[in-house]
Amino acid sequence: MRKLVLLVVAGFVCSIFASAQAKALVLESSAFGDGEMMPKETGYRNGNVSPALFWEDVPEGVKSFALVMDDPDAHGWTHWVVYNIPPGVRTLPGNFPAVRELADGTRQGINDFKKIGYGGPSPPSGIHRYVFRLFALDAKLDLAPGASKASLLEFVKGHILAQARLVGRYGR
Repeated sequence: MRKLVLLVVAGFVCSIFASAQAKALVLESSAFGDGEMMPKETGYRNGNVSPALFWEDVPEGVKSFALVMDDPDAHGWTHWVVYNIPPGVRTLPGNFPAVRELADGTRQGINDFKKIGYGGPSPPSGIHRYVFRLFALDAKLDLAPGASKASLLEFVKGHILAQARLVGRYGR
C-alpha cells in the first residue's frame, strides 16, 4: 500500500512538472518584434498592408483559430477580425486578402473602419499600441462572415484552449 501511495504521489509530481514545462502558444511576425514599431506600409494611409503573422506551440485539440487586432490606446478600436482559421494553418501571409471568406473556410469580420479585413494603424497623434490576439479554439465558430469583434469574443467564450498576443506600435 505504501508503495502504491508513493507511486501515485510521484506520478502527480511528474505530471505537474511536465505541465510546467509545456510550451505556451506563441504569436510572432516577420515584420516586427513584440513591442516594436510596425512597418510604415502597415498603416491605414500608407499602404494598409497587413503584416505576416505566424504561430507555434499549438495545443492539442484545436479545431480552429481566431485573431483580433485592436488599439487599446483608442478605446479598443478594432482593426482586424479573422476566424475559423483551419487547425493546420500556422500563418497569415502579409497583405492578407480583404475578402469575407477564403476557400479554406477562413472568415473575416468587419473592422471599425466599417470594412471587411485588415484596417491598419491610423493613430490621430503620437504612438499607439496595436494588440494582435490569437485564440486556439476547441470548436469551429458558427459565425457568418462579416461578424464584429464583440460577436467573435462572445462566441469564443468557453472554447479557448490557449491564447497568445503580439504588440506592435505605430505612429505618424
